[in-house]
Amino acid sequence: MRGQFMADSENRAFRMVRMNLPENDAALLDLLRKGEGMTVAELSLAMGVTATAIRQRLTRLQAGELIERETMRAKRGRPSHRYVLSEKGRRQTGANFADLAIALWREIGEIRDLEIRRGLLQRISARLAEVYDSQIEGDDVSTRMEAVAELFRQRSVPFTVDGSQDLPVLTALACPYPELAEQDRTICAMERMLFSEVLGEPVTLSQCRLDGEPCCTFELNQCQC
Repeated sequence: MRGQFMADSENRAFRMVRMNLPENDAALLDLLRKGEGMTVAELSLAMGVTATAIRQRLTRLQAGELIERETMRAKRGRPSHRYVLSEKGRRQTGANFADLAIALWREIGEIRDLEIRRGLLQRISARLAEVYDSQIEGDDVSTRMEAVAELFRQRSVPFTVDGSQDLPVLTALACPYPELAEQDRTICAMERMLFSEVLGEPVTLSQCRLDGEPCCTFELNQCQC
């Protein structure tokens, strides 16, 4: 069982990096994803580590609401426990959105009519803005820009806001969509539309990593704050 676990968990564990989890925690989640739950002893045997190490990982994952503990009643003796993925854990460990996103983006790129493609990008940007809207608060554009930066930082994508100039500047220190951007820089236009939507002000992509710049920078066209 341990050999099978080591053989097929590497790619799935890589996906868990997006969740900000240590690789060992990600591997444990991957084990639970495959079955109906496991005890500490079963997890210890499968992963080849001590029960104490397993309990430490379980504690972290329970704190993150990614797993749940179920009690198994026994006819004699003390009840035992097994651990299963929570609904949140099932959603996140089963995520494989990158491949789907790349495939869909390629199909968008095949649309030859520029007006149709531009309209589709605008609708995608508006839909993403709806998803983020409840997390972007603030009465002025500077505060909303800080909220955008924090939103992406929570997703392990470092963003900063420079408020030292007359108008605030939003900077992406890493690309939120690296797989897509490497294949088609149209994703940059969609990202610019998204930020314009959530900030409520038109923005310009003034610097882009695809042009050899150290980071992507978004600046306001105008500010009514």
